Amino acid sequence: MDDLSEDQLLRLAKQEDVEAFTELARRYQGRIYNLILGLTKNHLDAADLAQDTFLVAYKFLRKFKQNSSFYTWLYRIAVNRTMNFFKKSQREKRKYEAVIQEISPEKPSEKTVSNPEKSSLREELRNKIDLAIQALPAPYKAAFVLVEYEGMSHKKAAYVLKCSENTVSWRLHKARKMLQSKLSPYLKGGSDELQKD
Repeated sequence: MDDLSEDQLLRLAKQEDVEAFTELARRYQGRIYNLILGLTKNHLDAADLAQDTFLVAYKFLRKFKQNSSFYTWLYRIAVNRTMNFFKKSQREKRKYEAVIQEISPEKPSEKTVSNPEKSSLREELRNKIDLAIQALPAPYKAAFVLVEYEGMSHKKAAYVLKCSENTVSWRLHKARKMLQSKLSPYLKGGSDELQKD
């Protein structure tokens, strides 16, 4: 199976060849797992959701029309399953370092780390940011995380979220506004960064 192309494997897998689908899953399991881990920041949740993604893909493989790559289709399923998980679960405790760097007024430095008081304040800010992101409504959180944290283009995010690029832009704008409102008491002049596109 190693030497078969993706198209060949898909053709076989659509004919219920389990070995062919297993090979497809093997090729993409690491990337899907890492994608979900980036969204959840939890290894157990990422492993469960990655497995769920492949189960859903296998179930609906015959409906895959191959208008996009198999990975893009998997990507879309993975994001949808993860967003559903966010809606149903209150367990997630997330760390978004990229977001912290974007909206924090101070960048980490040796002085910040070595000063216990500043370090404590920074940890408090991280916690406030985590809570603010968790509190975002799922559609806004999805757009924000995919673009700001995953580095996805608006076009790609629109495809994954099944909406227009304008909708992605609007959700990002609203997410930044909501975060700015929640975090403004804790930020000193750094919140303008939230307004950038």
